[in-house]
Amino acid sequence: MKPTMSSILLLIEAVKPSFIAQADIVIVLSITVFIFFVLLIVGLRKTYKLQEESRKLNANPIDDDDETKPYKDFTEGHLYES
Repeated sequence: MKPTMSSILLLIEAVKPSFIAQADIVIVLSITVFIFFVLLIVGLRKTYKLQEESRKLNANPIDDDDETKPYKDFTEGHLYES
């Protein structure tokens, strides 16, 4: 029995591995890039907000009065005195 051209082509089609289409790869990569882009934007926004808060905190002078005040006993009015 001599193999015909159509039987050879059918055999090749059956053995050939299924390849992912180029369009599928582009779609997956586009989704991945979009997700990382959103994460980058969120991170940059958070960094900007933290820097802004840091500038506000550094602009206010630190109140050092606590170190110069004498110690006040805060346990005087406690209900469970020992």
